[in-house]
Amino acid sequence: MLAAMETTSMIMIAGEFIIGILGNGFIGLVNLIDWVKKGKIYLVDLILTSLAISRIGLLFMILSNSFVTILYPEVFHCETILKIIDSFWTIANQLSVWFATCLSIFYCLKIASFSHPLFLWLKWRINSVILIILLVSLLLSVFIGLLITEKYNADVKSWGKRKDKGNNTSNSPYYNTLIFLNLVTLFPFTVSLISFFLLIVSVWKHTRKIKLNAMDARDPRTEIHFRAMKAVISFLILFVIYCLAFLIASSSYFFQESELAAIFGEIIAAIYPSGHSFILIFGNVKLRQRSLNSLKQMKHCLKGGISIVP
Repeated sequence: MLAAMETTSMIMIAGEFIIGILGNGFIGLVNLIDWVKKGKIYLVDLILTSLAISRIGLLFMILSNSFVTILYPEVFHCETILKIIDSFWTIANQLSVWFATCLSIFYCLKIASFSHPLFLWLKWRINSVILIILLVSLLLSVFIGLLITEKYNADVKSWGKRKDKGNNTSNSPYYNTLIFLNLVTLFPFTVSLISFFLLIVSVWKHTRKIKLNAMDARDPRTEIHFRAMKAVISFLILFVIYCLAFLIASSSYFFQESELAAIFGEIIAAIYPSGHSFILIFGNVKLRQRSLNSLKQMKHCLKGGISIVP
């Protein structure tokens, strides 16, 4: 029974991995090709490319961690390997969250319309603001990945010794480190939530304005607002699911069936980096058009390259 569940879990995680690589790889490849052809890259494309690369790394870590947990669990007894896995996982996770937050901020500053001096100042300097956030998030993610996970692994090791001795582990510092890692991601999540709220207020003001002027309620600006809101709200929902799954996987050390709990958490966690990429593709005009063209070409190739001219 256990072997069947492990096999099913491996297949599900591998499937999520393939889907995520296809979606994120497509985003990165399209934008990188345009960058090479044009010799420049737009800010939104830079954010999407950075986000796609970070999520590819996160998917690799989820896949690697899951397969090691199922096939070679003894590897986790090696402290060096455990540190490497946790460090890369933390870096990829933090980068993914921060880059998604940068995308939310970009949509807010680029699309929303407010007359507040601070908002206008940020809007006029949007390129500098986003680039600074990208750089700071990169440095912060590396810092957390290399330093915080050192303490994280020490706490896990310490907890394991106390567990073997039968001591009370309810106040283990492992919990403190785990809580800190989640609180770190709470800040960018809150920023994304504020961006979403500002977009809602902006589209409400815009809709009220066009209704007073007897204009079409589905004008292009309103459509842009709704596309941005879909991208942000999908990130928020999937990220909450991801955090809950991360807590299940991380807390599995405290369960008797720790392996199954960890695998279950990782299966749920993989939905976030895999699913959100396709939402971003269909919410972006250029990526959506390129994806439809690619599907048409694939359909043409599968038919053997035979076309019927009317």
